[in-house]
Amino acid sequence: MTDTAKPVDALSPAEAEAELARLAAEIAEHDRRYHGEDAPTISDAAYDALQRRNLAIEQRFPDLVRADSPSRRIGAPVSEKFDKVRHRVPMLSLDNAFDAQEVIDFVGRIRRFLKLDPQAPVAMTAEPKIDGLSLSLRYEDGRLVQAATRGDGAVGENVTANARSVADIPNVLTGDAPQVLEVRGEVYMTHADFLALNARQEAAGKPTYVNPRNTAAGSLRQLDPAVTAARPLKFFAYAWGEVSALPADTQMGMVAALAGYGFPTNPLMRRCESAEALLAHYAAIETERGRLAYDIDGVVYKVDDLALQERLGYVSRSPRWAIAHKFPAEKATTVLTGIDIQVGRTGALTPVARLEPVTVGGVVVTNATLHNAEEIERLGVMIGDTVTVQRAGDVIPQILGVVAERRPADAAPFRFPETCPCELATPVVREETAGGAAGVVRRCSGEFACPFQRIEHLRLFVSRRAFDIEGLGDKQIEFFFRDPDLPVKGPGDIFTLAARDAGNVKKLKDKEGWGSVSAANLFAAIEARRSIPLHRMIYALGIRHVGERTALTLARAYGTWQDFHDAALAVAGGEQTVREEMDALEDIGDAVIESLARYFGEPHNRKLVEELAEQVTVLDQEKPAGDSPVAGKTVVFTGALEQMSRDEAKAMAEKLGAKVAGSVSARTDLVVAGPGAGSKLKKAQELGIEVIDEAAWFARVAGT
Repeated sequence: MTDTAKPVDALSPAEAEAELARLAAEIAEHDRRYHGEDAPTISDAAYDALQRRNLAIEQRFPDLVRADSPSRRIGAPVSEKFDKVRHRVPMLSLDNAFDAQEVIDFVGRIRRFLKLDPQAPVAMTAEPKIDGLSLSLRYEDGRLVQAATRGDGAVGENVTANARSVADIPNVLTGDAPQVLEVRGEVYMTHADFLALNARQEAAGKPTYVNPRNTAAGSLRQLDPAVTAARPLKFFAYAWGEVSALPADTQMGMVAALAGYGFPTNPLMRRCESAEALLAHYAAIETERGRLAYDIDGVVYKVDDLALQERLGYVSRSPRWAIAHKFPAEKATTVLTGIDIQVGRTGALTPVARLEPVTVGGVVVTNATLHNAEEIERLGVMIGDTVTVQRAGDVIPQILGVVAERRPADAAPFRFPETCPCELATPVVREETAGGAAGVVRRCSGEFACPFQRIEHLRLFVSRRAFDIEGLGDKQIEFFFRDPDLPVKGPGDIFTLAARDAGNVKKLKDKEGWGSVSAANLFAAIEARRSIPLHRMIYALGIRHVGERTALTLARAYGTWQDFHDAALAVAGGEQTVREEMDALEDIGDAVIESLARYFGEPHNRKLVEELAEQVTVLDQEKPAGDSPVAGKTVVFTGALEQMSRDEAKAMAEKLGAKVAGSVSARTDLVVAGPGAGSKLKKAQELGIEVIDEAAWFARVAGT
């Protein structure tokens, strides 16, 4: 369903919850393809439409915001080809604006957060949004010591050797640079260099490349630095990570300092005093867009004053003080030749449109997601139709509608299947909303009996963000799932592979596609993952509505596998006290609790979990980093706050390592109460929880 399907304001809470679940899964897959493989399968416009619909639903139903929401996620896991680098300062993504009003609203939110007058000037910078690959460069004593891609925002790929070969990236800085300086920017390829590279490829009888962005990203992520060195890559610096001493106190000043150290910076960057000035510069850059030597897909606005940036802080995956104003999409037409059905981990059936290849701006597109049966009906598409698709950036895949006058006589309607395409052909069921109405999501009713779902669960289990078992990719999971000698039907089976192989007459090393070395490497990789942090164990179970952030919240709250396990069983058993304690946790609501209850209430699932727990050691959750007096504590803010906004208070507490809860429970450590505090204050007093006012809060965290 696109953002032009059923209007957000017409969704019931149950429909909204189902739609948020679908959007989270779909956007996560697109993130993986774009960031992890440099091979996106939908356009920027289609991706942005999904993100905007997700955000609109979250704003209307804030109590349904998922812990694994796309609005809280950055990038994708790093590739197994490279060593991992943990960013000392996370590399966050930006929220998007798509029209002038959203930019005006962005400036208004900043004023409200900072408690400024509605007409007060807020100086900001505006610069082109380069369509390339984000890169972080670490310098110590003026010398380049490490280069890393953004990855998932927390962990990136070590591409130091490759970065050294990019001419725009200095190996030694000029000027009086800080002792430690992490410079961040974008690696890109100009149009002229891209065309020349493709001409050389064609002359050599080799495949040509699709577009500059993916070519630049793929070039920097080569295993052989010599390949990177042969590619005409360029770099713009525009931000920073860890810095031992800031050389300026404004965004403009910092970028000027980076230029002084030897980095190319964008000459179109400007300082603006109002939303109107930002929009005027956006219009000027959009006019120049076609004449620029490189691809851009919008304009980025940032609060200029670094002290204000610090106060504004972050919302999950994005800074409050910056936003990307995206350019409109491009369109084209092609023929829809067929519709396939894909089955996801939760059994959701997703129709995928197969298209005659169409090129827009040098990008060839062959498929697009149709989301669900209602979207097909809304669009009125039939197999054989000519359809309009749109792009903004690198690729296409959003179908906007049908060119009715070009419908052929033999166009055939698509009938959504009533049984799963798996070999069991189990019935497809349509979820019901809370009011009993039919929902938009259709699922295979086979659950763990359905091979598609079981395989997808196993793929999640071994993925980078879960157990991260090297050598168990999609092909290998499929192989073991169907292998008669070494079947892997559940997660625990993975850890018995080596023992079962030793007892088999037919060894893995003798099977097609394997050998002594590859089999030994796989068994060693599995053995290396017998210990796992609690939050990754919880995420790896594949419980609906329990993404990484939710898993981390649960892990921090319960601390040990045994405590989490007992709490989950108690919720499944209907123990109200445990449910209320869990509900008080930030980001945990009814959807998550019901999912945990269903998961641990199902005997087959419990058997899988117990078999897995016997094979691995689950490490206790580490306490949040930091030595502040509130690190690791659960804090509730209630009543009116006079010196800071509620959002600012929450951001401050989380930065200091505290967990912010929305309600008071026995697990609450501290309540900060302002004037007008009501039921939360009363409950804290009844439970004997420490209560302080806003002044005492500032006194407590002073100096941290």
